Amino acid sequence: MPFQSKDRLTFAKHFLEPANSNHRLYEALRAYFVEQRPAAEVAKQFGYTAGSLRVMAHEFRKNPDRDFFLPPERRIRSQSNRKRLREAVVKLRKQNLSIYDISRTLSREGQPVSPTTVSTILAEEGFAPLPRRADDERPDQVRPETADAADVRALDLSPRRFRTKFGGLFLFVPLLVEAGLRTIVRQAGLPGTKAVPADAAVRSLLALKLFGNARQSHVMSHVFDEGLALFAGLNVIPKRSFLTEYSCRINPNCYAKWMRRWFNAVGQLGLSWGSSFDLDFHTIPFHGEDALVQKHYVSKRSRKQKGILAFVAQDADRRVFCYGNGDLRKEEQNDEILQFVRFWKQRTGDVPGELVFDSRLTTYANLNRLNEQGINFITLRRRSGKLLREIAASPVSAWRRIELKGVSRSYRTPRVLDQRVQLSGYDGEARQLVAADLGHESPTVLLTNQLRRSPSTLIGRYAQRMLIENGIEDGIDFFHMDALSSAVALKVNCDLQLTLMGSSLYRLLASQIGDGYKTAKSRHLFRDFVDATATVIIGQREIVVRFQKRAHNPLLLAAGFDKTNVRVPWLGRKRLQLVFG
Repeated sequence: MPFQSKDRLTFAKHFLEPANSNHRLYEALRAYFVEQRPAAEVAKQFGYTAGSLRVMAHEFRKNPDRDFFLPPERRIRSQSNRKRLREAVVKLRKQNLSIYDISRTLSREGQPVSPTTVSTILAEEGFAPLPRRADDERPDQVRPETADAADVRALDLSPRRFRTKFGGLFLFVPLLVEAGLRTIVRQAGLPGTKAVPADAAVRSLLALKLFGNARQSHVMSHVFDEGLALFAGLNVIPKRSFLTEYSCRINPNCYAKWMRRWFNAVGQLGLSWGSSFDLDFHTIPFHGEDALVQKHYVSKRSRKQKGILAFVAQDADRRVFCYGNGDLRKEEQNDEILQFVRFWKQRTGDVPGELVFDSRLTTYANLNRLNEQGINFITLRRRSGKLLREIAASPVSAWRRIELKGVSRSYRTPRVLDQRVQLSGYDGEARQLVAADLGHESPTVLLTNQLRRSPSTLIGRYAQRMLIENGIEDGIDFFHMDALSSAVALKVNCDLQLTLMGSSLYRLLASQIGDGYKTAKSRHLFRDFVDATATVIIGQREIVVRFQKRAHNPLLLAAGFDKTNVRVPWLGRKRLQLVFG
């Protein structure tokens, strides 16, 4: 009896609905080449994009003899191998082995299989995940050696000597002693325990920041380095689990006190600030599922994505961070500039002299508030289509050519249009400078309340501000502000505060070394001075750090580092001495 049309349609589905990627590709290419159907129509039917289908057609033209169908013998052999693999995985799981143990065992037996595949097979067979096992319940295999738990009470300061990779960290110890880190931490209300006091926890985190570790989790590679532990004032450096927990235990109200007291302390050590500051936002990308994280613009990717918005202020002359806030929401970001002004006035007794920033940082109404307080500002103005048409309609006689001085760039003689403009929410007139021939297709439009300074001075100052990205990159690149994907989920505010501290300490170190390094980036200082191995000799009353012979040691000797003789409170008040071989 012949099949009815309904039966035919039932069996036709096996041909019309491909069950695997090879079959689907075959049917798509057949429809495209044999049936001559449009690419967009074929792509839509088989679940491709039109672009992907064209790429696959191009690949097929290069290799028209490719096999779409598995030979029968090979198919049987493959099915047999899969069956044996499945049986082997089930057999090993019955021996109480984890997916990683099974993967390693089968790989040694010549059947390489990933833990993910093992997990899929076990789930299909109905096996539940194994409960977490103690180390003595796991199969015997080579494992990393386990370090002791961090405990200040187990700190050994008995006479001995050892080598350390982190010798350069001891260049910062006199600065931390003079700054009174213990007092700062206590007054800020940071948490601590009997085993790991608050100042020891901060020194542990700060040590990794000063040494430019890309991830705080990399501490696990250095848990046996006695020099790193000695800098922190502990028997061993805390593990990543402690570092994660510690940043989560800090009360958010502590950060403002911590930042204010730290900057007061380093100011007394000679770290001075000018009156002109560069301000900017930086989005720290977030890769997770948290619905509360907002999307912000990421400049290096030219797009918006989930991230934490951090506000930073940098001294224009010394290139040192002097303020930061990593706890911003979109609705608060426009007013953060006023928060910085309040912070600076509270800390120094006076408002900043000049603020330089881009167009996205605040509103015209806040520019008016800055002007009312007598704060000079320079900012970009967003170039709308209407504004560009008005600029293009300006007569040629209104433009004049100026020369920029002290700016290292190819385009030093731009044409300038100097105007007075009214802004929404801004009382009175603001000054608008339009600069063309600066190497950009569209003119640069600046807004300022400085009515008497020359256009060349104002444009040159903003051209220097453009280097703030390089300065902030110092914090992003060397101090790794972007490392949110770290295995140590360090809180952003904690990480930002540590970055501010690290930046300050590197600037102090640079000022001690001499003029040639006052504006050097932190990575440059790290490479020349901090990245140094040393021999640590613990005596009865002193701790001697003997550095290996290095090309830049004479600069440290000339700066007087060899005369260091300071009592270190967290190291039994023993005197620290630095020796350069």
